[in-house]
Amino acid sequence: MKLLRELIFPLIAVVAAFIVGGILILTIGDNPIEAYRLLLGSALSWPDGIGYTLFHATPLIFTGLAVLVGFRCGLFNIGAEGQLYIAAFATAWVGITFARLPALLLVPLCFLAAILIGALWAAIPGVLKARFGSHEVINTIMLNFIAVGLVSYFTQYHYKVPGDPILQTATIGPGAHIARFGQFIPGFPVRIPLNVAFILALLCCGLVYVFLWRTKWGYEIRTTGSNPTAAEYGGISIRKQIVLAMAVSGALAGMVGINEVMGYRYRYYDGFSDNYGFTGIAVALLGRNHPVGVILAALLFAALQHGGIYVDGFSEHVTKDIVQVLQGIIILFVAAEAFFRGPFNKYGLLKHSKV
Repeated sequence: MKLLRELIFPLIAVVAAFIVGGILILTIGDNPIEAYRLLLGSALSWPDGIGYTLFHATPLIFTGLAVLVGFRCGLFNIGAEGQLYIAAFATAWVGITFARLPALLLVPLCFLAAILIGALWAAIPGVLKARFGSHEVINTIMLNFIAVGLVSYFTQYHYKVPGDPILQTATIGPGAHIARFGQFIPGFPVRIPLNVAFILALLCCGLVYVFLWRTKWGYEIRTTGSNPTAAEYGGISIRKQIVLAMAVSGALAGMVGINEVMGYRYRYYDGFSDNYGFTGIAVALLGRNHPVGVILAALLFAALQHGGIYVDGFSEHVTKDIVQVLQGIIILFVAAEAFFRGPFNKYGLLKHSKV
């Protein structure tokens, strides 16, 4: 019953967004039903539609979880974009530098690079917040620019293959490659880049749930986010929880590099992110800051992202920009929850729990 109450409002937000989007499509002279058939039908086709939808959902699950952990501690980590960029470059650096190592050693080493560098980069604004009270939103935004600038510089002047017109590093060692689904699922094309990072993302959802709701550290993080004064009165170190939450958040965002570098391009490609870090904020909000909700929201946003290509190609007037319109409308409805909560609470349909 509690889960149903938590799902009601996100479902209402999605349905309402599609209704508003349908009206917009109608006003520009296209058929909303046909547009949505292209948008959603293409994302659910087998194997390309489902394969690419799950592939696009993988980084959104990681970044959604990253934002979720910060939110649960009362922090707004808007720096997942920078964290995933610098972690992806670190993953490629390890894969290039230690390319001669066997896969048994190189794969875990690349995993550690993505996780640790993401965690360290996010811990910087965590320490600044805990030690000096600097607002994490400002610090993480600034660190986004620094991260992107740094990895672009090192890619351009130190790790790019001479003569390559594309801003990307050399390829990582073959031992750092992780398996694609097509290598172990009969009939699933290897050309589809869906890889075991998707399974890792689902595993992380379970681990985040256990961490936040079944461990002492998770309880302290949630208590800090719910009522820092009461948490401090109860003997919880607020500073410690801030740094811990930001580090865990950055580690999750950094795991996007595993999917991108080790399972897809096999190198660092500058500008690879399709705003994954910022879309992760929307994923966490729509997913009610719960790992299960993050999976569902990431799948929805990934389906829209993939389906937008077909809408752009086969609709007369509607372009793939309808995807961003729908995402924006969904977030507007989610953000307006407080406005609608009163009428729903009157009938006991919605309740809110911060911890």
